[in-house]
Amino acid sequence: MNNIFQTLVYQREKKKDTVLATIIWDDGSAPRGKGSQMLVGAEGLLAGTIGGGAVELKSIRLCQELLASGGSGFVREFKLSRDGELGMACGGDVTVLFSPARLDDARWDETAVEVLRRVRQRTPGWLALPLDGGAPRVTERPETDENSFSVELPVGERALILGAGHIARALVPLLRTVGFRPVVLDDRPGFATAENFPQADDTICAAFTPLEDSVTLTPEDYVVIMTNGHEHDFQCEVQVLRRETAYVGVIGSRKKTAYVNQRLREAGIPEEKIAFVHTPIGTAIKAVTPEEIAVSIAGEMICVRATRREAAGEVHHGCPMH
Repeated sequence: MNNIFQTLVYQREKKKDTVLATIIWDDGSAPRGKGSQMLVGAEGLLAGTIGGGAVELKSIRLCQELLASGGSGFVREFKLSRDGELGMACGGDVTVLFSPARLDDARWDETAVEVLRRVRQRTPGWLALPLDGGAPRVTERPETDENSFSVELPVGERALILGAGHIARALVPLLRTVGFRPVVLDDRPGFATAENFPQADDTICAAFTPLEDSVTLTPEDYVVIMTNGHEHDFQCEVQVLRRETAYVGVIGSRKKTAYVNQRLREAGIPEEKIAFVHTPIGTAIKAVTPEEIAVSIAGEMICVRATRREAAGEVHHGCPMH
């Protein structure tokens, strides 16, 4: 959503109308679920996605027709079956809301500014979209009336990366592209710099102990520990495991893991907390280079995030990935 509204602002500065397309309902297997959005201009897709393929292509064309006609917004249902108009085999249905963002409606400017402010400052909120295709507004909680649809603002999960080495430099931009908000902390002035991590929300040069002097951990945080030394890793792990977090991953071999786990027990860390740690970190894709290891870490974090969202009641789409 952040990229969509940044693009919206840019298009309005260029004096161009756009259309915001939002999936407001889905059932069965579909490429993307409700809340997915894309922004379309007269020339085609500008930002975001509602799943690609036939649904997105048809929706882009409808957006372009809407811009050309000057008409009002509308809702359209797509059946993703072989006998449906799109000839798809997913087996689900999606409903898309088409909201024209015309230059003569200043409410779009106000909403865009507020969305970008809240995302930047990690302030929770909701984007309320009238089902008649009118301009959206930002609200403190989801709208409950039948005439609007609400999308939660993507303030993003914070990813606290302890250690600013080669893997961190590969990981930060990757995490940013998949919706995490990276924060990097290292005690080395030449490593923990904004120049090294331009995509990070923050780069902190400070001692690893005590962490609470520099950062406050929350139950929604994802923590990656990969400092420049085993002792720093251990000290960070002890501190993090004494707090509640969404994810903890620690780099290192299985031999190092066994040694550290014994030290954690001696430090009074309960077994269930030790078992909570993802170590060796990352999905098993035989990664070797910093860039490959970053991909394996990001993949593991995406999986944990999706699992947590499902546990919280969010329905995961059934297509195209399992």
